[in-house]
Amino acid sequence: MNALGRVAAWISDLRLAIVLLLVVAIASGLGTAIPQQESSEFYHRLYDETPWLGFVRGDGILTLQLDHLYSSDWFLALLGWLGLSLMLCSWRRQWPALRAALRWVDYSSPRQLSKLSVAETVASPEPQADLDRLGALLTARGWRVQSQAGRLAARKGVAGRVGPLLVHAGLVVLLVGSAWGALGGQRVERFLAPGHELELLDRRGEGQLTLVLEQFGIDRDPAGRPEQFRSRLLLKNPAQADAPAQEQRAEISVNHPLRHQGMTIYQADWALAAITLQLGKSPLLELPLQSFPQFGNQIWGLVLPTRPDGSDPVLLSVTNEAGPVEIYASDARLLGRLVPGGVPLEVNGLPLRVASILPASGLLLKRDPGVPLVYAGFAIALVGCGLSLVATRQLWAIAETDRQRLHVGGLCNRNLTAFASELPLLLGSLHAPQQG
Repeated sequence: MNALGRVAAWISDLRLAIVLLLVVAIASGLGTAIPQQESSEFYHRLYDETPWLGFVRGDGILTLQLDHLYSSDWFLALLGWLGLSLMLCSWRRQWPALRAALRWVDYSSPRQLSKLSVAETVASPEPQADLDRLGALLTARGWRVQSQAGRLAARKGVAGRVGPLLVHAGLVVLLVGSAWGALGGQRVERFLAPGHELELLDRRGEGQLTLVLEQFGIDRDPAGRPEQFRSRLLLKNPAQADAPAQEQRAEISVNHPLRHQGMTIYQADWALAAITLQLGKSPLLELPLQSFPQFGNQIWGLVLPTRPDGSDPVLLSVTNEAGPVEIYASDARLLGRLVPGGVPLEVNGLPLRVASILPASGLLLKRDPGVPLVYAGFAIALVGCGLSLVATRQLWAIAETDRQRLHVGGLCNRNLTAFASELPLLLGSLHAPQQG
């Protein structure tokens, strides 16, 4: 065997494919454990002080491409290696096995049958008549029979030989779909306040879809903890050459996404977008809120000066849209609390009132062109697994007229013990009608 043949034999080794499957499964588990597609600051903030596994910090996460694992170079290389291994294994092993199963094998001597896994010889006053009855009985039981002078060959369950080939083909299609989705997919995550819109562009920079958030609400339990988030959306499709502009309204919530023209829109998270204040007798002012992760999880606020020259700033802190808004001085003293829509509070001589707090909907938009291939791959693999459970049975019989004997032998790739116990019953049933 030349060097190329040895490499092909190594790549197509079933043991290598199993190892690659395990590695891909472990890598996929890492992608589940580590948040994906976040900013580099996010990983430094999350893992610099508390390293992942005790030693992998933010720089290590980014260097190993664990922040975008499913589209990383090494993960795609693993998928390609596994796909090549499965294709070579199918070409070198499964396809020849299928061709051999479809090819009729002719055994012409009793000695050949005696060497098979299951073989039996019975005395027969009329071997040729028993051979004919055996052929008719096998045909009635769903066997395919090929008869020749003084002998026959029969087989059943050849579809089981197609199963392993379909499993490999399904896995290859699944891998192609996964790689295509990782390379050609789109992922957009935005916080959108009610009344605001998000315009999506295609690859040519033209408007593809305008997403308007009409209303956003949070369902909370009696303790005030969020249970469900709901967004009412208006989707606007721009006019095309062959179609007018279209609008569609829909509501999404957690675990109830919206699928629209190949894109899936998920209700992913929530935040607080803005706070509406009144300072003294001023008009209502809508000011943006920002997250303060250094103070805790899901804490938003803003720094507000209380003097015309910008001095004496206070920090307004809030954890949900219902309030209360806590006011802290520059020395971290709590100055008071305000309820949205409630009475004003004098802060450093300035009356301050909170009119409302505007929540924002966290939307995740994903387009994965590889999803149809992934589903098709799963379907093909499942059909292959089902067919692989079908036992392939082969049987040969030779009528030895001069010695009044009938020789029968067979092969089975699955549950050979059951096949061996059925063969005597099959031969015994040849004379059952006559005995009745």
